[in-house]
Amino acid sequence: MKIKNINAYTVGLVFSKGAYKRMITGGRNWLSIFEEVIVYDMTKQFIAPCDLNILLKDGKLAGALNIVEVKDNEIALQFENNVFKNVLTSGRYAYWKGILNQKFIIVDLNINAISVEVDSSLLSRKEIVNYVRAYVVESYEKGLMFINGKFEKTLDAGTYFFWKNNTPISVLKTDIRLLQLEAAGQEILTKDKANLRLNFFAQYKVADIMKALVENKDFEKQLYMLLQLALREYVGSMSLDELLEKREDVSKYVINIVSQRAAVIGVELANCGIRDIILPGEVKEIMNQVLIAEKKAQANTIMRREETASTRSLLNTAKLMEDNQMLFKLKEMEYVEKIAEKINSISLSGGNLVVDQLKQIFVPGKK
Repeated sequence: MKIKNINAYTVGLVFSKGAYKRMITGGRNWLSIFEEVIVYDMTKQFIAPCDLNILLKDGKLAGALNIVEVKDNEIALQFENNVFKNVLTSGRYAYWKGILNQKFIIVDLNINAISVEVDSSLLSRKEIVNYVRAYVVESYEKGLMFINGKFEKTLDAGTYFFWKNNTPISVLKTDIRLLQLEAAGQEILTKDKANLRLNFFAQYKVADIMKALVENKDFEKQLYMLLQLALREYVGSMSLDELLEKREDVSKYVINIVSQRAAVIGVELANCGIRDIILPGEVKEIMNQVLIAEKKAQANTIMRREETASTRSLLNTAKLMEDNQMLFKLKEMEYVEKIAEKINSISLSGGNLVVDQLKQIFVPGKK
């Protein structure tokens, strides 16, 4: 006989010639010389030294173990004292009871949805991330979720987690903000056969995500085509001069024409307009010549108007001076003063005759 001491929080399994005999617990235990003991730490997982089914026939050992069975297409989330510990894949696991508070959540991977029992904060842990697929819908987006090719639901902004399995899941997303579409370099003939290049823009929003993403293919291309056709129809019905004069009206026309058709593809048109009108070189030169001629004609008209006003003013002044001799003399002295400002010195020759002439200019005569 021999004695085997089993310490606290440990368990011993007794084997004789390779065959399991019994379980012994803490304290002194008597063994025969043919028996051997394997000691296990009860704070750790139990790893069976032989087939677990054989050991579980011992009721005492079976009562001391917590058996966790994980089937195919399942995983088990292991918690110790309410703290996540590990992920268990398919298989059979045994843990000692009594020391640690063991908890296991069995997850069926064939079910896409993640149970509320599983805290979402765990899904980003490195032990779990390989079993999870995530889809992010940004704050400015909306999404459509399809499971196995069938529409499931509309997704608002957020992060969505699903268990990874063989069932296909897809999420279609689109931007629901106000968007802008550019139609640059549109070459269009006007009614009078002027070949123009137009840069056009449109602002729009996705109003019905189901129509935009599911019922129609490439809704942006379809919207582009609708705008292009409406623009060609508008420009083609006008001459070049009319287009240049009424270019601001294109927005109302295109919105009226396109809005109803855009609703079919799930789009709401907010605004549009012509950004630039690019004329051919020859037409641009002719337009510049016309503009120069118009400005010259305006300048000539203004000059003639000013000349007429000036002549009328001179005529009125002459009539006043004709009727008033004193006014005539004042005007005469005004001009003499202006002349005198430019004269530094005066040399006189001719005697008293010149002085008499000056007197006649500055001294009004008596009638």
